[in-house]
Amino acid sequence: MKYSKLFSKTLRQPPKEAETINHKLLTQAGFVDQLMAGVYSYLPLGLRVLNKIEQIVREEMDAVEGQEVLMPILHPKSIWETTGGWGKIDVLFKINSRTEKEYALGQSEEEVVTPLVMSRVNTYKDLPLSVYQIHWKFRDELRAKSGILRGREFYMKDMYSFHETQEDFLKYYETVKKSYLKIYEKLGLTAKVTEASGGSFSEKISYEFMVLTDAGEDDILYCSDCDFCVNVEIAKMKVGDPCPRCGGKLDQAKASEVGNVFDLGQKYGKDFNLSFLDREGKKSFPIMGCYGLGISRVMGVIVEKFNDEKGIIWPESVAPFKIHLIGLDQSEENIKSEAEKVYKQLQTEGIEVLFDDRVDVSAGEKFATADLVGIPYRIVISKKTEGKLEVKKRNEKTTEFMSLEDLLKLLAKS
Repeated sequence: MKYSKLFSKTLRQPPKEAETINHKLLTQAGFVDQLMAGVYSYLPLGLRVLNKIEQIVREEMDAVEGQEVLMPILHPKSIWETTGGWGKIDVLFKINSRTEKEYALGQSEEEVVTPLVMSRVNTYKDLPLSVYQIHWKFRDELRAKSGILRGREFYMKDMYSFHETQEDFLKYYETVKKSYLKIYEKLGLTAKVTEASGGSFSEKISYEFMVLTDAGEDDILYCSDCDFCVNVEIAKMKVGDPCPRCGGKLDQAKASEVGNVFDLGQKYGKDFNLSFLDREGKKSFPIMGCYGLGISRVMGVIVEKFNDEKGIIWPESVAPFKIHLIGLDQSEENIKSEAEKVYKQLQTEGIEVLFDDRVDVSAGEKFATADLVGIPYRIVISKKTEGKLEVKKRNEKTTEFMSLEDLLKLLAKS
């Protein structure tokens, strides 16, 4: 991609209404555009990041035998009345049609997925079964804030598993838990698993995956010596108390939820009266689990975690491009030709490149753009490089001159 052709250029200043780092940087760097509070357009750079996060999540869900589906966003009122959610869930967007029928916009999919799956499950031999989707969700938040961390419209992976027994669900939960932690590791994040109330989704204890960040909306108690972590809201402990798991001291921190697991029990099968025949030939309702992971939310958390005074610092796994190629002295034909040659060679090698080919822009402005956008490697070609490439990693201060061949070897190792 040539920067001169990219329609979502950087802004000189972040929007005045932006309060959080992710809102400021993602908007200023040209990744998102706010339509209204809690609702954003994802521009070419932002969509590339979103797609990469999505693919990492998809690969891990496939690895735990999740089967991908795509379910409707528009739901009939009747299914929400069946489960009691129509009058109980206050964040549910409700719509009146011209035919005087009422609908809801999906904020979760238990009401859709339960009839969908259980109409195809006859006996215990059809279980366990897991299906997931990656789709938009809608919640009527009173205070949509924190950039893309808390929106009225957001992109999410939600998976639902169906089990014969509670034991089988718990076994599968442990499998998914490991998969989630692997996802966050690939994204460059360290997540802690906390216990929390199931809220409107479940009366049982749920598990949340939290990343420590000052922009977080939750307060957690955690132990630095082991993986113990709990949400302050349900905790009977306080800062400085001994860890119940290892005896270390508990610390408190702000954290942002990036995933969750709910034990739904048999509620939804019973609500819809959808059962299967167990091993004794008797009618039984499935034990269900719900596994959420906010794709767009994770994108915001990554920006909150990885930035400096100059802009974003994307982990390589989700960066929109691997290389930010900068051509200086483009008015000189030989330099321009060399930059174009390197650009095409990198593309031929299958390396994603954003090429700043602008002629009427100063070197300082091009460097500032590169720092703001936050692509992992900055490569400069100019009169001073004399046939070499000036290479700098976004998260490092030093530069190095090397040949294209050496650069390709370096990139192959990363």
